[in-house]
Amino acid sequence: MQRVKHARVEVDGNIVGEIQQGILLLLGIEKGDDENTAQKLCDKVLNYRIFADENGKMNLNVQQMQGQLLVVSQFTLVADTQKGNRPGFSRGASPEMGRKMYMHFVELVKEKGVYCQSGEFAADMQVSLVNDGPVTFHLKA
Repeated sequence: MQRVKHARVEVDGNIVGEIQQGILLLLGIEKGDDENTAQKLCDKVLNYRIFADENGKMNLNVQQMQGQLLVVSQFTLVADTQKGNRPGFSRGASPEMGRKMYMHFVELVKEKGVYCQSGEFAADMQVSLVNDGPVTFHLKA
């Protein structure tokens, strides 16, 4: 997850998701992830305090600063890179399960009242962003 000034995702030259200040979340779904995993991660993302308060300290979450969320599926995050020079993707969820969990996660965020846009699952996407800080964290549920 990256704290951003703004971000957008394009597919075939068309903007499919765009936000102003908030979080760009690159979401990888692994085998064994389920609705409980999605709920835990959603709660963590929405409550993670990475935005500055009036004293410049990271004390505010995305909801407290009325930020936005752009969720982009990225299966390469779950790649096994321990051996050799080519990533392995055996830890990744099947495309069907990945799509289901990705869409479920986006709905969970929207149910919490956070403005949320998304990329297009399994598409060749171009992601543009201005990372604020830079501030980037790798979260697990």
